[in-house]
Parts: sequence; structure tokens; C-alpha cells
Amino acid sequence: MITDLIAVTSEPFAMELLERTASTPRVRQAVELSLAPAFLLVGIGSIMNVMMTRLTWLAGRIERLAEPAEGACDVSHGHELAWLRRRRKLARLAIKFSTGGALVISFEIAVLFLSAYIEPRIGTLVATLWVVTIGLLITGLIYFLRETLLAADGPRTDGV
Repeated sequence: MITDLIAVTSEPFAMELLERTASTPRVRQAVELSLAPAFLLVGIGSIMNVMMTRLTWLAGRIERLAEPAEGACDVSHGHELAWLRRRRKLARLAIKFSTGGALVISFEIAVLFLSAYIEPRIGTLVATLWVVTIGLLITGLIYFLRETLLAADGPRTDGV
């Protein structure tokens, strides 16, 4: 009895949704709108792969240096550990911001795809999501650049 009630009340909605999704041009337009953000998502994933590789190496190096050695701990290990920890912090921030960008662009892809089937105008939302994504990605890349520049400088042993 309840299923009959749901079927009767949801029939107009179901028919309308079926009618909207049956339109090949509408579906094609939704897919086309979602392609550019999807390619950006692939690019973010590739960048994050490089970042994760660096972070994994940094974590392994920190673990090896932090283990108690058989002999006396060299002072240079302390400087290198501090340098590696600064690099790790920057790499983690780069990954966090890039992940945020990936999440926002994924949400935007979903919104773009759904936009073909809803009436409200959501152009402002789409534009805002795009700007937020690019802002997060730029921030992540800046932190990644800082980490790579710090890596290129090497550990400072002169106390500076």
C-alpha cells in the first residue's frame, strides 16, 4: 500500500526525470561541460603523485636518521633532521591544498553534470568552485615549490 502511494506521488517526478535524461543532446552537453574539470583532476592527480613520492622518501629518511645509531649521534644528523622536517611540513601542506583542489573540482564535475537536469541557474556556483579549485592548486604548488627550493639548498650545517 505504501509502495503504491510512493509510485503514484513520484510518477510525475520520475517521468520528468526520465524525459530530461532521455535527451541525447542534454547528456552530451553535460559530459562536454565536465571534460575540462575532469582533465584538471587528472593533472592534479599527477602532481600529487610526485608530491607523495617526495613525502614518502622524506618520511623514510627521517625515520632512518631518527633511529638510535650504534655510535654517537653526529651533529650533522640533527641539522639534516631539522631540514628534512621543514621539507616534510611543506610537502604535507602542498598535498593538503592539492587534495582540497581535487575535492572541489570533483564536486564541480558533479554539479556540472547535474546542471543539465535542473532548472536553477548555477553559473555563479560553478565559477566560484573553479576559482576555489585554482586557488587551492596554486597554493599547493607554491608550497611544493618552497619544498623543492629548500631541497635544492641542502641542509644547513652552519646554524643559519
